[in-house]
Amino acid sequence: MDFLKKLGIKEKNYGGSTGTRWFQTSTEGELKIHSPATGEFIASVYQASEKDYNKILESAEAAFKIWRTQPAPKRGDVVRQVGNKLREYKEPLGKLVSYEMGKSLQEGMGEVQEMIDICDFAVGQSRQLYGYTMQ
Repeated sequence: MDFLKKLGIKEKNYGGSTGTRWFQTSTEGELKIHSPATGEFIASVYQASEKDYNKILESAEAAFKIWRTQPAPKRGDVVRQVGNKLREYKEPLGKLVSYEMGKSLQEGMGEVQEMIDICDFAVGQSRQLYGYTMQ
């Protein structure tokens, strides 16, 4: 399955990351992922430990303290970059969603497109801060 390689998904994968590094814990159990449509094995994921989880939370809290000080247009630019990566990998991500969730390929592609649309919306919002609250 070429799309798994394009996404960097191996036969065995670590399940906890701060976004900058993966925790290489393999003692907390391994989830074996199969396609619900075919029953075919896709890959496995090592579950993160409680210690990993706490480190991830600490990293997220520290990152938020920096993130919240950035001007909205700068944060919007980061979201724009995320949207561009989603566009770049739309086809393999759509295939993964389809394969892993047992959806049709069009539904899988639609899921990824929805994420892209949300990024585009958020980028637009970063340029329109009038002090209103959006529910």
